[in-house]
Amino acid sequence: MKMKAMILAAGLGTRLKPVTDYIPKALVEVKGITLLELTLNRLSHFGVNDVIINVHHHHVQITDFLSGNKNFGMNITISDESGELLDTGGGIRKAAWFLKNSNPFIVHNVDVMSDLNFEKMVRFHLEHRAMATLAVRARVTERYLLFDRHMQMCGWKNIHSREEHISRAAEEIYPFAFSGIQVLDPAIFDHMQEKGPFSMTRKYIELAALHNIRGYRHDDGFWVDVGRLETLERLNR
Repeated sequence: MKMKAMILAAGLGTRLKPVTDYIPKALVEVKGITLLELTLNRLSHFGVNDVIINVHHHHVQITDFLSGNKNFGMNITISDESGELLDTGGGIRKAAWFLKNSNPFIVHNVDVMSDLNFEKMVRFHLEHRAMATLAVRARVTERYLLFDRHMQMCGWKNIHSREEHISRAAEEIYPFAFSGIQVLDPAIFDHMQEKGPFSMTRKYIELAALHNIRGYRHDDGFWVDVGRLETLERLNR
């Protein structure tokens, strides 16, 4: 099955300052390889060749980097958010023209590294006929996605602010941390009528009340959020 993907690379990279004062987060390097190239390599490994990348912070550097490397032999399109940062939901909605076809597509944060098997995750997504499948892990974080025992999303909570949203009732609720990787069905665009910036997490909270939003557990294996300076330094060591 031919699939497309979107790489979310428009963030300001504030947690990686001062490194990101002069370069975009996507071009931060781990062992001499940029986060963007690492993500593209992972997608290519699983046969994904058509990719759209949203850009904002130091966006020209990203386009120059890609053209200088001949797009790494992939079909790459840029979604330019240099005029307005659209947040995750707005960014995905802006790229609908590229992603909206008959097959599900992958959305991958540029600052996430993992050995997650995309093929197995997509198979899970299709078998459960989900509108969205979110990669999750049992790890400590500030914000949790909430799921029932069938890994169907039923809410969200913030540990520090104690804010909580319950979308659907469940006998037992299990908290998991989002891993920054997701598989979406193009039908989701029918439910994204917002204009301008909006959060995809908030959209999932809303959709979970009536639609099939699933969690895909990958507790084993390698995963790391490279969005923090201390994590980047540790990886490079």
